[in-house]
Parts: sequence; structure tokens; C-alpha cells
Amino acid sequence: MALGGVFLAGGVSAADPEAGRKVANMCRTCHGLDGYAAIPIAPHIGGEPQGYLEAQLMAFKTGARQHEMMSVVTAGLSAQQIADVAAWYAQFEVTATLPEGVTEADAPAGCVACHGADGLSALLDAPHLAGEVNIYIDTQLKAFRLGKRVHEIMSEVAADLTDEEIRAYADWYGAVTLEITASD
Repeated sequence: MALGGVFLAGGVSAADPEAGRKVANMCRTCHGLDGYAAIPIAPHIGGEPQGYLEAQLMAFKTGARQHEMMSVVTAGLSAQQIADVAAWYAQFEVTATLPEGVTEADAPAGCVACHGADGLSALLDAPHLAGEVNIYIDTQLKAFRLGKRVHEIMSEVAADLTDEEIRAYADWYGAVTLEITASD
């Protein structure tokens, strides 16, 4: 979908992280220049895979995904700018540390395969959850459950979750410490 959206938008040259840094200046208020969210309702995006970021930004741009702020912001971006800003944020490195007293075995079993026990996804199309504010994760899972947000896997996973399970999963990943650093 991401590539289809990019090609529909007219194609792009190779992504340029430095050009993306300029675009990221408008993202910094919510997501931070390094991708560490400055406000609780925004996700951390530093260190996410470039393709994942591009796909999400194109989904906002095309209306496949709706958000009162992101839909407006992406409407004004070209496919090249989206590729560039995705490359900027993707270049950061992330590390996650579980809270003291817990182990990976304590992680929510239904989440680990895609999002990792520590919240760092090894998949290119699943976001990191480490260190996200629990209310953000809670809100997204409920949006999947209610069909306000649609994804071939997450919609099905969230459909049967109780509010208590959603809160427990959100609390687990919210308690993980996330660090985002510049890559070498």
C-alpha cells in the first residue's frame, strides 16, 4: 500500500534524510525532532522502519487513515517529502529496557510475536510500542476493536479484547523505558 500510494502520487527519488529533517521541523511539536513524542497523544516515531512510516503517512494523506491533525499535515506534503521525513525518523536507533522485576516471559503473549516483549518490533510493518503512553496504546486498540482503525491483523486481534486486557497491554508497554539516539 505504501509503495502504491507513493507511485500514485507521482513517484519519488531516493529518500533524503537531511531534506526530511527540514520537514520534521513541523513534526517536532508533537513527535519531537528525534521522534520521541513530546505529548502523550502522539506516538514515538524515531527508529520506526522507513516503509512503515511512509505507509502511515500516505494512509493519512489519502484518507485511508483519519486523524484530525495528521490528515491536515500530510495533505500538504508531497510523496517525496513523505519519503524524506520517513527516512529522517527511521535513521534513529532505539533501545528498550523492561522495568525492574519483570522478564520477557511476563509480556503479553498475544503481542510479542509482532511487537516484541520489550516493545521493539522486528517486523517492518508493525510499530514499536516501547515507552508509548498507555492511554495512546489503549486508544489505538479500542479504535481497532471498534473498526475506527482498520488493519488486517490488528482489527481481528483487538475485536475480542476486553477493556481490562487492553489496559493491561497498554500498561505493559507504557512501563518499558524507550531511548532514541542518533545513529552513527
